[in-house]
Amino acid sequence: MPVAEIEGLRIAYDVVGEGDPWVLTPGGRFSKDTPGLHELAGALVAAGKRVLVWDRPNTGASDVCFAGSSESAMQADVLAGLLRRLDLAPATIAGGSGGSRVSLLTAARHRDVARRLALWWISGGPYGLLSLATHYCGDSIAAAWRGGMAAVPELPEWSEVLERNPANRQRFLAQDPEEFIATLEQWMLAYCPRPDQLVPGVTDDELRRLDLPALVFRSGVSDPHHTRATSERLAALLPAAHLIEPPWGDAEWNERMVAAASGEGLFAHWPLLAPQLTAWSAAL
Repeated sequence: MPVAEIEGLRIAYDVVGEGDPWVLTPGGRFSKDTPGLHELAGALVAAGKRVLVWDRPNTGASDVCFAGSSESAMQADVLAGLLRRLDLAPATIAGGSGGSRVSLLTAARHRDVARRLALWWISGGPYGLLSLATHYCGDSIAAAWRGGMAAVPELPEWSEVLERNPANRQRFLAQDPEEFIATLEQWMLAYCPRPDQLVPGVTDDELRRLDLPALVFRSGVSDPHHTRATSERLAALLPAAHLIEPPWGDAEWNERMVAAASGEGLFAHWPLLAPQLTAWSAAL
């Protein structure tokens, strides 16, 4: 497994195919090996793309990192560095859910590495954003508060980054508990809904200036975490965006929750996006 050192962090990645460079980023704290991601990469490779899949800091085999104004902003800066290091910039930057947020922040903060954007499952709405604040930060803050840093890596949410990168345990233990809590509280605040900021970490005015081609997949009406209104407003803010219906129905999010509970990967259907992604990029 290739590893690159970016900003002092060891970042695990894979690059497949030849041709027009793309990067795919999943959501949550899921790794690059989550079912569906490599399958989508393979479909893009078959269409003549060169595709980077990677483990963000705090996911998979990469190092953990607790720095920056938000977790997504920190990951966006690392992605920009990785694209430059691998000579893949400018690339089509694509992702869903947390991956769409990282993709947008990467383009907004590092315009030189972005050629196009493709986004789906865009997190938004008060319920969706505040749920993320608690989901990503709440348990770790409470653990550090009660038991110090030794308690944090014992949380189930960190089991994969410890199993795949055992050196991460020491990275946790090396954190000062008070500084760690302060950082994660800052990360929580990044998700607080703001009238001038549809996407955490980038203002609406910054989005209006992001003039690269963008493909935005409309969210389903059943999805309370990635609301339809958020996807539609994002497409309206981005000056060169095209809003498109995804290859699944309005009840898709509920269906994915049922499938994930039965053991099917949350992103297992993402390869269905490949025809629309490749047709859009070919038309530009």
